[in-house]
Amino acid sequence: MTATTSEHSATGLTATGFRPPESPAPTDLHGPVIDWFGEHARDLPWRRPEAGAWGVMVSEFMLQQTPVSRVLPVYEQWLARWPRPADLAAEPPGEAVRAWGRLGYPRRALRLHGAAAAITERHGGDVPKEHAQLLALPGVGEYTAAAVASFAYGQRHAVLDTNVRRVFARAFGGREFPPTATTAAERRLARAVLPEEDATAARWAAATMELGALVCTARKPDCENCPIMDLCAWRRAGSPAHDGPPRRGQSYAGTDRQVRGRLLAVLRDAVGPVPQATLDAVWDEPVQRARALDGLVADGLVEPLENGVYRLPQGRSPAM
Repeated sequence: MTATTSEHSATGLTATGFRPPESPAPTDLHGPVIDWFGEHARDLPWRRPEAGAWGVMVSEFMLQQTPVSRVLPVYEQWLARWPRPADLAAEPPGEAVRAWGRLGYPRRALRLHGAAAAITERHGGDVPKEHAQLLALPGVGEYTAAAVASFAYGQRHAVLDTNVRRVFARAFGGREFPPTATTAAERRLARAVLPEEDATAARWAAATMELGALVCTARKPDCENCPIMDLCAWRRAGSPAHDGPPRRGQSYAGTDRQVRGRLLAVLRDAVGPVPQATLDAVWDEPVQRARALDGLVADGLVEPLENGVYRLPQGRSPAM
């Protein structure tokens, strides 16, 4: 059913204070947000019909903690090389790590390779439609399963990424930022405000995500160009900054992440196995370098061979 005031009371959203009295009714927001999306949505390759479910899945893996501008060239190269899950599954997981390039968080490449292998083995090479089947794939969590089911198959699911959570915190909760981690209350709200029809709900999911990415941003929200400015609980409350500034990401310079990135860059660029001495040259501090290399091996991103040489993994992707 479409969310109503009585439904919110039944779920506890109003009674517990999660949704303040000045919060708008969801049905008042559906039309303006979806209409705005129809006019302002970016033309992204994974939104085109030809992308298919596999293209949507690849984009969702790549876009985690990574901006669209960095994902676009890697995404296009990836789909040109591996247009179907079976194409990726047929190659060693190390090739997925190599093609991942500098997107960061390279374990996502192994997870995507593992998902492709499972899709090939269990589903005849087609990305499954059922949410439960998607969730059962290695490396696929609740968010990715909901996103693929919604964006690829037009199903009704609550899709909660950082952008959507921020839109909901402001529009419904009157707060500048959502909690650090996704809460059960946020999930209840996301389900409660979904439009009734599957296709409209899927459109709403994409529209709220885009609104958070382009207008309701973390640092400089463009409230004057927001389609729900006059309905937003946070705006109507005077845009209070009681939740603190946007959280800053961890510094990269000098961290183990930077060392891991340099080690992986050498292995990605190499034609064959790489000797220890070559890897030693990428970072002066031996203890941190050894720790980073051991971490890459433990994560399945690097494979040690005899005589102190290393390569990208050639066996099956580890279950994640």
